[in-house]
Amino acid sequence: MDSPKYKSQSSFIKMRQKGIRVTFPDSEAIVTGYVEPINPWLNDMSNPRIEEIIKFYKVACDKWKCKPLSKLISQLETATQCDDRVESLSLKGEKLDLKTCEALEEVFRRTQFVYLELENTHLEDEAALALFDMIDYYETTIKLNISANNRMNARAWLGASQMLRKCQSLEYLDARNTNFAETSMTVLCRALKLGCNLTVLHLECCSLSGRNVLLLMAALKNNFRLRDLFLAENKLSPQDGTHIANMLKCNTCLQLLDLRSNQIQDSGLGSICEALREQINGQGLKMLVLWNNLITQSGMGHISEMLYENRSLETLNLGHNAIGNEGILTIKESLLRSKCILRLGLVSTKITCEGAIALAEYVADNQRILRLDLRENNIRVGGLMALALAHKFNYSLFRLDVDKETKKESFKEYAEIQAQLQEQIAEYCSRNKELAEEEEARWKFLKEQQQQQQQ
Repeated sequence: MDSPKYKSQSSFIKMRQKGIRVTFPDSEAIVTGYVEPINPWLNDMSNPRIEEIIKFYKVACDKWKCKPLSKLISQLETATQCDDRVESLSLKGEKLDLKTCEALEEVFRRTQFVYLELENTHLEDEAALALFDMIDYYETTIKLNISANNRMNARAWLGASQMLRKCQSLEYLDARNTNFAETSMTVLCRALKLGCNLTVLHLECCSLSGRNVLLLMAALKNNFRLRDLFLAENKLSPQDGTHIANMLKCNTCLQLLDLRSNQIQDSGLGSICEALREQINGQGLKMLVLWNNLITQSGMGHISEMLYENRSLETLNLGHNAIGNEGILTIKESLLRSKCILRLGLVSTKITCEGAIALAEYVADNQRILRLDLRENNIRVGGLMALALAHKFNYSLFRLDVDKETKKESFKEYAEIQAQLQEQIAEYCSRNKELAEEEEARWKFLKEQQQQQQQ
């Protein structure tokens, strides 16, 4: 039997006998460029009608031998136009296998959406990969919800990562209620680290504590695009709070951080507050939600030190933490000096009249605060009287939330006084809201006049 070497030599001899020559261009003449993929939306789609889209979709379903989704058809029938992005498309709860997803391409290639909801659609790897490829190619949506799809493994998340990096329209991703394996979180973080257009990311109830939150925070250290990050109900520990703090020291572009219903505790809060103290020149986090994080009055010392130095934080929600009157007294002085806090949430923080009186001093001296939430606290006549009197001289606070139900008092007359004070507080809120609307209208008028003069 001839060896491969002998065959190649024999073929070469035959080519020379026939006069065949093979030549290669100089290295400078070799083509090294490439062509970008065609944008499907640059073609004239002739503003397809709803009836045509539904017709093409049903034909595709016949081709792929799958049942048309009645939920999809009913939503398309109610759409008013398809020449611009349709407001929303919800397939929540539908079972999307590979064939069903392939048929959806006839819809995605003819219309785009603002919000695409694929929550709990039983997506597996193959179907998810097909969908993510379509969303990337057709720029299908601005907001994407793929929450509660726990059958997606690392292959599907690799496709999601590629979609996030390449899809220019996608700015919002909701992946809550997802059990992330470390490999899946790694590929998702790759997109966040290397660059994508996401500005909002929801990862609530994803069991991120430990290695996963470390990977996520490392990816976000140099991500200067993301603005809102939601990490509620992830069982985050004080150590996870340290990882979050390390991210905040590097990233001053994140605007909102929602950590509600975790276990950050006082020590984790200390790490986060230390990072916020380093965010200077008004650049940094603007909204921090620490609702229900096992924080006590001991942690208010960290809050106080942070408020003295931070110049960016505008909203602070400490609801459902056992802060108590002592905690309020600890942060009172720093609140009085703070020039940035506009909204303060203290729902169910074990405050009584003593704490309310301290907050009333803050309300009386601060003409920037916009909202103060004191619901679900045992504030009676003394505290309400101090708040009402302070509110009378404050013209910025247009929402002061207190319980509508009167608290038990030793005298019946006190209950009636409570109701009167609640009415006064409501009147002052209405007064300040009207003043704010008038001021906004005046500035808008002045701006329009200035623009007319420039023209």
